[in-house]
This record gives sequence, structure tokens and C-alpha cells, in this order.
Amino acid sequence: MSNSIQHRLGLVFAMVEEQQGLTQYLQDAHTQTVGNREYITGTLWGVPCVCVLSGIGKVAASSTVTSLIQQFGVSHIVLSGVAGAADHGLSVGDIVIADQLIQHDMNVSPMLPKFEIPRTGKSRFDSCSDLSTQLRSAAEHFLANEFAEKISSESQQQFALNRVNIVNGLIGSGDQFINDMKVLAGLKLELPDLLAVEMEGAAIAQVCDDYQIPFAIMRTISDEANDSAPLDFKLFIDEVAAQYSIGILRQFCAQWTHSNR
Repeated sequence: MSNSIQHRLGLVFAMVEEQQGLTQYLQDAHTQTVGNREYITGTLWGVPCVCVLSGIGKVAASSTVTSLIQQFGVSHIVLSGVAGAADHGLSVGDIVIADQLIQHDMNVSPMLPKFEIPRTGKSRFDSCSDLSTQLRSAAEHFLANEFAEKISSESQQQFALNRVNIVNGLIGSGDQFINDMKVLAGLKLELPDLLAVEMEGAAIAQVCDDYQIPFAIMRTISDEANDSAPLDFKLFIDEVAAQYSIGILRQFCAQWTHSNR
């Protein structure tokens, strides 16, 4: 492994739209290509970091995070992106911060219980409570102080962002885009506390567990994991989710700098 500095944050995004606008704030940016991915190193609001677009899916995410750890010596990892709601209490625009992550498509039974990852003895991976708490604090600050300025009134109306909630809980990852209510209902039957579904977080959690790297996962709800997704998904990411990420990560970095002085 390459030499790591005391604190270097790895920021991961699955889709280019989720990352857009963030890298312009990187100072002393330098791009290096490893494994067909561009890793941009620099300083983001005072925090040494590496930003990378992983691509969609568990293999892409795990490969990217392994490189972040082995090649770039990151000490902590945060993923920010969008997810589908898996709980009736969540609406488009809400924020889910993972306490735990599970691969909902992992099943090697009868050799092991369903969802358990071979050689780990685990089906659920705990995120770093300190990082998750900092992310929640940063999200609360954004909603209270920047939301009205950064999210246009048109977007607030179009996506019904009347009262945005922040919740902590279980996020499930799988290599499938879930837009079938029957599939989602089956998952909820087996995992009643499941809040959101996406395609990368639990793979990142497994790699970070292997390397003992603290991590946190934050997702903005973009749809209800059925056929009633927003009429303009790309517009939602551009006008809402990406703005969430920039505002929340800016405050997160400010907290990071203060806590690591």
C-alpha cells in the first residue's frame, strides 16, 4: 500500500450527475487514472481528499474503493448519491444516512443464511457512527440554512419538497434497479427495517470492513423504487441531489477540519 497521510477523505459517487459541480471546489487538483477511473486528488474546503466516479454497481464500487485504499491511502470514505425509497415514510428529497448496509441480492443458502457474506460471518455492516453523525449534522445545517437558497422554488414545487426529513437506518444494495412493487414488497417482508435501495453502498461497506476503514453512506431519495419515479430524473439530480451533496459536504468538511485540528 502507498503511504497514507494522517487524514485523507475518499469521496465516491456512482454517477457523473451526482459528482457534478463538486470538483470545481478542489484546490491543487491532480488527476490520476487507475483501473479505467479518474481519481482527482486535492484539497476540498481545507480537507485533503480524493474524489472519484466509481460507476454503477457493486463490482464497480468495490474496485474503486479498493484502489482508494491501496493506491491513494485514504483514511476515511464517504459516498453520496441517490436511492429509491423502501419505506412508506420516506418521500422524494428525503435524506437517508446508513447505520447499516446489507447486500439484498446475496444468497448462498443453504451453505449460509440468506444475506450473509461468505468468510465474514456478517449480513449487515455497520457504518462509522462518528462520520454518520457528522453527516447528519451537516445535512441539518444545510436544510436549515441553505436549502431555500440552493434549491429553486420551481424545483421545490416540482418535486414536492415541502418538508425534507433526515433519517438513519438500513440501506440495501444489489445489482438491480428496483422499480417493481412486488420485488420491493418481498424485500420489506424479509427486511422490515429497510429504508432505501441502491447499487453500491453495501459493497463499499464490505471492502471498508476488510481494510478497517471508517465509512459513511448518504443517499437522497430520488424515487419510490416503483414506476412512479420523478418525471425528470436527471433534472432532480442536477437541481436537487447534486446541490444537497455540495452543500452538505461543504459543511461536513468544515466540521472535519475543526475536529481534526
